[in-house]
Amino acid sequence: MPPVVGLAVGHGTGAELAEVFTRVLGVLTRDHPTGVTLVRSPRLYHSYHSLCGEGAGEPVATLTREDTDHYEGFCRSLAARGAGAVFRTAVNAQSLYLVRQRLKAVKVDPFAADDGEALLVRDEAQGFYTGTNRHTPSAVTRTMEFSRETTAEVVSYALERARRHWPDGRLGPVVMAYKFHLLDGVFGTWVAELSDRLGVRIQLCQPDTVNRDLITHGLADRTVLVAGNEWADIMHVVLLDRFGGERQENRCTENVYLHPDVRGLVEYQTVHGSADNLAGRDLVNPVATVRAAAAVAERHAGCAGAQREVERALARVLDRGVATADLGGAYGTTAVLDALLAELGETGVPPARQPGAVAVTVPGEGR
Repeated sequence: MPPVVGLAVGHGTGAELAEVFTRVLGVLTRDHPTGVTLVRSPRLYHSYHSLCGEGAGEPVATLTREDTDHYEGFCRSLAARGAGAVFRTAVNAQSLYLVRQRLKAVKVDPFAADDGEALLVRDEAQGFYTGTNRHTPSAVTRTMEFSRETTAEVVSYALERARRHWPDGRLGPVVMAYKFHLLDGVFGTWVAELSDRLGVRIQLCQPDTVNRDLITHGLADRTVLVAGNEWADIMHVVLLDRFGGERQENRCTENVYLHPDVRGLVEYQTVHGSADNLAGRDLVNPVATVRAAAAVAERHAGCAGAQREVERALARVLDRGVATADLGGAYGTTAVLDALLAELGETGVPPARQPGAVAVTVPGEGR
């Protein structure tokens, strides 16, 4: 059976980046003995800017719920088919975080600084970013929660993932960055219980304390940094710049679902947003999407060395100055992609007939 990979597309530059992902995955898997089944969601999911055209308040909330329910169902259908990965272009954050709450998601991103490595595991399953809104004419009331069960699952996964990342078992400090002072001491009690049960010393810190330590001391080697969205979302781009030597426009990350119904399904995304202002203009930077396709090919389609091959090809292309405007170049999305695929040995086969990836549409309501 061929590996199954999902594809979910949002408004803005989603259609252009879906084409980038499909073409790169096709080239990287061209020698795969069974090909790769690419399952595309039939729904075009809203970005924040596309929702803004629908009004405000309850009309937007209704569309958000529809996107949420559809994307959750799509992820569940992929898991039922045995899919290991889904690539998603940027969509409205409210819909995303409702799905992440329901399916208990964490974002995983490693960093390599000059003085060592660190692993960020971002708790996307609870807190202010999740939750629901109630509208009145003069107020929006947001209801959210933290739970002992979810906190335990997130921390346990972070430690499991860290031990996979550093298989010799040697871990540095385990730090949790949360606004726990707002939770009446309950969150601190949960973390103390977890520390005792898991046999690991966990440092629970306010976000400003973590920031101060990062400024003063940098990242201790093999830090396991478990963080709530309230801090990690804002700090992700800073961590990338200071400790990863990367810009968000070039970076992809993975979201791992912990809910037992979909456990093992990994969602890949670009760190940059939907860039609606660039839609249809052939200007969006494809690098993050290219890297996502390489990660999916290597980790979920058995294409060993795909990421290394793509990084070398990207370096050659960028060294020649073939880049989009945000990277200082004067080339469009398609020109950068064509140059990259030429480096990877594409032989002029039209994208729709690329060997390897096979597009399959899931039955269901589109929009």
